[in-house]
Amino acid sequence: MKRALFPGSFDPITNGHYDIIKRGIKLFDEVIVAIGINADKKYMFSLEERKTFIEEAFKEEPKIKVVTYKGLTVDFCKENDVDFILRGLRNPADFEFEKAIAHTNRKLSKIETVFLLTAAKTSFISSSIVRDVIRNNGDYTVLVPGSVVVGSK
Repeated sequence: MKRALFPGSFDPITNGHYDIIKRGIKLFDEVIVAIGINADKKYMFSLEERKTFIEEAFKEEPKIKVVTYKGLTVDFCKENDVDFILRGLRNPADFEFEKAIAHTNRKLSKIETVFLLTAAKTSFISSSIVRDVIRNNGDYTVLVPGSVVVGSK
């Protein structure tokens, strides 16, 4: 079974994340969406809310599993028999950042990172932009899956 891990904080999940996950399930038998826990980070949405947003967005997709984890992503992959890490790339800055992490992960383990370019229609969306729109009472509904819109009201 080809399993991929799509790690992130997903604060909140965006349409860009959603697109990468949907495209990832065409490549892998299972995609595990893994919400990393970082006690030092201040989140807009609780861990439970973020997990629910993702579960609701993919409730009809049996190839998607949503989990939370602490520690190194490669350790989680080893413990859960995951051979691939799935990442989305929006721009050259994302590539440089993600390339360094992918090289480090491969040095620490045998796990390969698979990069998918974001769709042109979602390449401008980031969770930080969504949070800023929400904080300023803007219309964020076109930037996130419906589960975030329903869950954040």
